Amino acid sequence: MITAIVLVHVEADRIPEVAEAITDLDGVSEVYSVTGGADLIAMVRVREHEELADVIADRLSKISGVRSTETHIAFRTYSKHDLESAFSLGVEDAD
Repeated sequence: MITAIVLVHVEADRIPEVAEAITDLDGVSEVYSVTGGADLIAMVRVREHEELADVIADRLSKISGVRSTETHIAFRTYSKHDLESAFSLGVEDAD
C-alpha cells in the first residue's frame, strides 16, 4: 500500500464543500481540516504509484475551489502499536 499525504490549499469560502468532494474520491481514506499553511490534509492510499497521478493530479487537484496541492509520499509507517511492539522485543515479564 502506498500512502500519500496531500496538503491542499483551498479558497477559504469553499473548504467544507471541497473537503466533502475530496472525501468522495476513490483512494482517499481521510480528509482533515487543519491549521497552518494548508487548509486540508488528505490521506491517499493506493496500491500502485500510477494511481497517485489519477487520484491527485487528475481528480483531486481539479475540484472546484482547490488552489494548489503539495504531496508527500510516506516511506514507512510508524504507529503507537508498532513502537510498543518494537520496544518490548526481548523483554519478558518477571513472574
